[in-house]
Amino acid sequence: MITIQEMTTKKEMKTFVKFPFKLYKNNKYWVPPIINDELESFDKNINPVFKHAEARFFIALKNNEIVGRAAAIINFTELNEQKLKKMRFGWFDFIDDFEVSKMLLKKIEEIGIQNNLEFMEGPVGFSNLDKVGVLTEGFDHIGTMITWYNHSYYKDHFIKHGFKVEKEYLENKFAFKNVIREPLERISTLLKKRYQLTSLNFTKTKDIMPYVDKMFELFNTSYAELPSFVPISDIEIAYFKKKYISFINPEFIKFVMDKDDNMIAFAITMPSFSTALQKAKGKLLPFGLFHLLKAKKESKDAIFYLIGVDPKYQSKGVHALIFLEYQKSFEKRGIVNCIRTPELASNTKIAAVWKNFEPVIHKRRCTFKKTI
Repeated sequence: MITIQEMTTKKEMKTFVKFPFKLYKNNKYWVPPIINDELESFDKNINPVFKHAEARFFIALKNNEIVGRAAAIINFTELNEQKLKKMRFGWFDFIDDFEVSKMLLKKIEEIGIQNNLEFMEGPVGFSNLDKVGVLTEGFDHIGTMITWYNHSYYKDHFIKHGFKVEKEYLENKFAFKNVIREPLERISTLLKKRYQLTSLNFTKTKDIMPYVDKMFELFNTSYAELPSFVPISDIEIAYFKKKYISFINPEFIKFVMDKDDNMIAFAITMPSFSTALQKAKGKLLPFGLFHLLKAKKESKDAIFYLIGVDPKYQSKGVHALIFLEYQKSFEKRGIVNCIRTPELASNTKIAAVWKNFEPVIHKRRCTFKKTI
C-alpha cells in the first residue's frame, strides 16, 4: 500500500531533501545539492519567494519506505497578475513504480482543484531562476548544480498518466577553442563606436555589487516575452545578491553599458561545480567546502548561467562584446569547455547568439502539462 505524507517539520524536510541521495546512489551523472542550502530554499522564513508563493512538500511511502517525493507550488504573481491558473510542481522524484508517481501527481492535482486552478505543469521551481524540466536525452552526461537529473523512466510515467509535453528545452556545449577572438574584436570595435558602448570587467566582488540591481532589472526586461516568465521581485533580488553573487568569480560576470550608464547587456557564468558537489556528498563540512573552493579556482569547464540583452539592442550583435571579454578571461584560466543551461527550444533569438561557436546539443528536457 502506498501512502502520501506531508512534510512540515525541519526533520521531515531534511528527509524530503535527502531522498534523491538514495535514489541516485552510485549514479556517476547525478549532482547532489548541498543539503543545508536546499533546506534554506524551502524555508519560508529565509527564502523571499514565499512572499508571493506557497509550497507544500510530500513524500510517498511504500511498506514504510520512502519511494517518492514532490513539491506542490502556487506562484501568486503568476496567478493574479498574469492570470495563469497554473499548479506548479517540482522536486519530483520517484522509483520506477507507476502507482507511486500516480499518487504523488494525484495529490498535486487535488491541491490545484482546491485552489480553482486549471492545469498543472512541471517539473518547475518557484520562478525562472530555479531548475526546470524532465531530462529526456543525455542521461550519460553529468548534471550541473542548476539542473535536475533524473532516471530515463520519468518521461514514461508522465505519458502514462495523461500528461503532454508543454515546453522543450535544449542544453548545448561547445569547445572554448571555437570562440575566436579576431571576429569578436572586429564586431565589438564597430558596435562600441556606433552605439557608444562600454564593457565592464571585474576582479573584485565588491565592485560588482552596485550593478546587481540593474542587472536583475534588465533580466526582467529581456526575459519578459518568454512563456511562463515570472518577474523577480526586489526582495528576491536582495536575497540572490547576498546568497549567490559573492560566490561567483568576479571575472565570470560581464556587463555592457551605454553612454548614459544604462546596462544594456549582462552575462553570468560560473565554473562547473559538478564534480566538487559529488565529492562533497551534500555537506560543506568537513571537506565539501574545500572541494568547492578548489573547483572555483581550477575548474576548466564554464557554465553559462544567464545572459540578457535589452530588447532595443537585440539582434544588433551586442553579445559579441560579452563574448570577447569572456574569451580574454577564459583564455587566461585555461577554460576547455563552455556549457549552457537549459534554453527553450523555441527561443530562436538565443540560438542565433551561439551558432558561430558550433554548439552541440547534448541534453534535452521538457515540462509536462495536464488539465485539471
